[in-house]
Amino acid sequence: MSWQIRIEHSTGYRYAAPVISSYNETRIIPQTAAGQLTLEATVRTEPTAATYRYWDYWGTQVTAFDLHTPHTELVVTGRSVVRTAPARPGPSDGPNWQALADGSITDRFVEFIRPSRFTTDHPELAETARELAARHTPAEFVPAVGEWVRQRLTYRPGTTGVHTSAVDAWQQGEGVCQDFAHLALVLLRAVGLPARYVSGYLHPSTDATIGETVVGQSHAWVEGWLGDWWGFDPTNGVPAGQQHVVVARGRDYNDVPPLLGVYSGGASTSLGVTVAVTRMS
Repeated sequence: MSWQIRIEHSTGYRYAAPVISSYNETRIIPQTAAGQLTLEATVRTEPTAATYRYWDYWGTQVTAFDLHTPHTELVVTGRSVVRTAPARPGPSDGPNWQALADGSITDRFVEFIRPSRFTTDHPELAETARELAARHTPAEFVPAVGEWVRQRLTYRPGTTGVHTSAVDAWQQGEGVCQDFAHLALVLLRAVGLPARYVSGYLHPSTDATIGETVVGQSHAWVEGWLGDWWGFDPTNGVPAGQQHVVVARGRDYNDVPPLLGVYSGGASTSLGVTVAVTRMS
């Protein structure tokens, strides 16, 4: 059964001295793609700024804006209504390992097979990936990797940051959804399975009450290519489904930051991030 979800995402900064100019881009508008339809989406800034939109290289909708009046706070709020689809079971007849090694596949998906900034190679992780792959088909391998990651990482907010690599989180043994996704990507790519990072939102309840607004989460999971892209959430050990709202995709977090910019002014302090979600149907 599909869900209709309303999301309000607010993030901001306070500055020690007035900011004279700033140039910013935000990735907080959910995508319309297979399994998801964005019905409404707006982005508002305080102070008010004119915005324009474009799609980046990875297919994510970016809202860009700049400010040239002095300000000591910046708040960006995205509001959207999205229809999501139930989780799809993993394909039973996807490509085998030999097919994934074919040059037509490796060339087509080279950017999702090679290491990236936060998903660097590591010999021990590569060996683990090969051992898992030897016991599973590609379709079985994706959830098997998710289970392996959940056994090695403890979910603990505040122990890692946005610049923590998969290897660092693995050696530390704890992290958040971003780290679970990054570590899963290292293993998936180590055996040549194309895999990409997904960022978005998660409704925390599997049996959400219609009309009730609750605290949601900015979230990250992965998609593996099994003849088609298939989403799996290694943090929760489930396929991506109606609770998951896709905003951006890329090689890792570096391709999908929710708010990014440069400015001239005083040092900044985060005002925090809030996400409110409401299941509407």
